[in-house]
Amino acid sequence: MSTREYRPTITQLRTFVSIAEYGHFGTAASNLGISQPSLSQALAALETGLDVQLIERSTRKVIVTSTGEELLPLAKATLASLDDFVTKAHGAQGGLEGGISIGMIPTLAPYILPEFLSEASAKLPTLQPVVTEDKTEALLDNLRFGKFDLAIIASPDTTTGLKFERLFLEEFVLVVPQGHQLAGRRNLKVSDIPQDELLLLDDGHCLRDQVLDLCRTVKNSGEVRNLARATSLNTLIQLVAAGQGITLIPLSSITSEHRRPGVDFATFAGGASVAGRQMGYVFRTSSARGSDYAELGKIITVAFDRAEKASRELLESTMQGR
Repeated sequence: MSTREYRPTITQLRTFVSIAEYGHFGTAASNLGISQPSLSQALAALETGLDVQLIERSTRKVIVTSTGEELLPLAKATLASLDDFVTKAHGAQGGLEGGISIGMIPTLAPYILPEFLSEASAKLPTLQPVVTEDKTEALLDNLRFGKFDLAIIASPDTTTGLKFERLFLEEFVLVVPQGHQLAGRRNLKVSDIPQDELLLLDDGHCLRDQVLDLCRTVKNSGEVRNLARATSLNTLIQLVAAGQGITLIPLSSITSEHRRPGVDFATFAGGASVAGRQMGYVFRTSSARGSDYAELGKIITVAFDRAEKASRELLESTMQGR
């Protein structure tokens, strides 16, 4: 068969991408909802049609060949374009209707989800959002692969193949043990943070990187010793309450995370412009649903504004009189 005449089927491309992603024939077959023999046949047909080897098979592991690595991004882009084509066709007359898959970072999702789902239900009653919480890198990878329609994250370092649209700035609040010298301060500067006391989230959390970047803006600053690493804000605050150090958290999390005996707060002069993060949504550049996502972004911003307002009121009442 001539390679000029041959055109891969969508099933064959999905087979190749799934095997490359999972590194296991059985897992890939299960993910696609087909039998393993059918999976192997689809891959073999693709390789025969293209006259190239995409996957090396062995009893112990699956290896993507160098040619496979070159073709994999193109296969993913083709599948993503197809998904966007179908999605756009389904929503051509109704905009935001039916299912939509949204990824969201774990330092935001728990604090705005109730308001977001309530607002989305009121404004877009036929929309069926499915929200998945994960770290930024995983969200972006899955977005490129087509598993999400869009993701809500802080400003990414790179958006190859993706477009980032800003939504809102969120300020950081310093959490300290009760009795700490900075407790109750409302005019902090970044240089006031005793960096050798800072507790950070574990690797992979964008909030960890944002805090480290913030600390690097201070010349001749002390070294962040990173006394402990945690996988959630809840754990960080428990450590602060135990007198193990201090930490920075997003303002929207105050309502959920403030109820811990033994902690106090301090805020920065200048708020988010001094110590904060830029939040927004990101989607594939190949997507034709930019206007739909912009509408959804407005709802996300409303949800954040409500969560932020509740957190700010609670923070003010907690710090009042200091």
